[in-house]
Amino acid sequence: MNAHVELENKYLLLTPGPLSTSPAVRRVMQRDWCTWDKEYNSLVQDIRQRLVALATSETELYSAVLMQGSGSFSVEAVLGSALPKNGKILIINNGAYGARMVQMARCLNIEVVELVYPETQIPDLSDIEKALSDSSITHVSCVHCETTTGLLNPIEEIGRLVKAAGKVWIVDAMSSFGGVPMDIAKLEIDFLISSANKCIQGVPGFGFILAKREQLQACKGQARSVSLDLYDQWNTMEQHDGKWRFTSPTHVVRAFYQALLELEQEGGVEARYQRYVNNQKCLADGMQKLGFKLVLDTDIPQSPIITTFMYPNTADFSFQELYENLKQAGFVIYPGKVTDLNCFRIGNIGEVYLEDIQRLLAAISVYCQK
Repeated sequence: MNAHVELENKYLLLTPGPLSTSPAVRRVMQRDWCTWDKEYNSLVQDIRQRLVALATSETELYSAVLMQGSGSFSVEAVLGSALPKNGKILIINNGAYGARMVQMARCLNIEVVELVYPETQIPDLSDIEKALSDSSITHVSCVHCETTTGLLNPIEEIGRLVKAAGKVWIVDAMSSFGGVPMDIAKLEIDFLISSANKCIQGVPGFGFILAKREQLQACKGQARSVSLDLYDQWNTMEQHDGKWRFTSPTHVVRAFYQALLELEQEGGVEARYQRYVNNQKCLADGMQKLGFKLVLDTDIPQSPIITTFMYPNTADFSFQELYENLKQAGFVIYPGKVTDLNCFRIGNIGEVYLEDIQRLLAAISVYCQK
């Protein structure tokens, strides 16, 4: 019994996903499910409806598709299915996940126009407007929350330019959907992509796409992959009451349903957003008091998801030593991902509360005094 308790509470994941989940989310995975069973497929349908309702008040315009694999599988499903053979995509890249979209598109032999910015800079709207004068561009994509640094890209402003130019608008909201309030109809998003193990606080195993029904219909026959055929996956779920084409991650799906219920019990996205904001502010203020500098300038929009800190300017600092020390204290943090900067990242989403952030800061303070 003691060994089980010790395993349950070994450490808190302060990462942008996978993240620490509630005991109830983990507990519901102890039952097995049959993918052909009506009860299971009804659960899938309920999840799809709840996701659309979380995303917009104009629920009749949108539908949800669940896709096996990590969130990147869902991004690749959209790129590989939404763009016709003669399509051309403008990708706004100011971080590792924008760069990954570029890599995917090129691997799929999709023509790409790339706007590249440093990881610590938001995109220039005038650059985007100028790029959109290319009439051969059919689609535009951008990451909302770049967890490379934690910045929030201005998808509302970018979206206005995209729709004014008559392009299809794709948003990777992997690390923001469910934790940052938004209405995708008002934002005029055609495809929004996220994952089970982010702000909704489920476990890894599938991603999902929220898309306009008319755009999903337009994907028919365009997929560059069988497994990642977005239209076929959506159409099967539509026509067969929630059935997946291939074996689905049943335990993960059930955990996600529980996580959706817990999001609702917390007070919805607005309440969760406020918890994340409070966590992030406590973390950023506390770390700065301990002498750590933020990577992002104060004029760059900082997400409430993850924060990036510079290494202290001391010759004896070792991130690995800090990491191991904090792991022993019950916390796991993330190494940095910014090119040419010595930094590390701390996430505060998941089953994480102010008292957890305060305990983390106390552990870092003890480490700094060694």
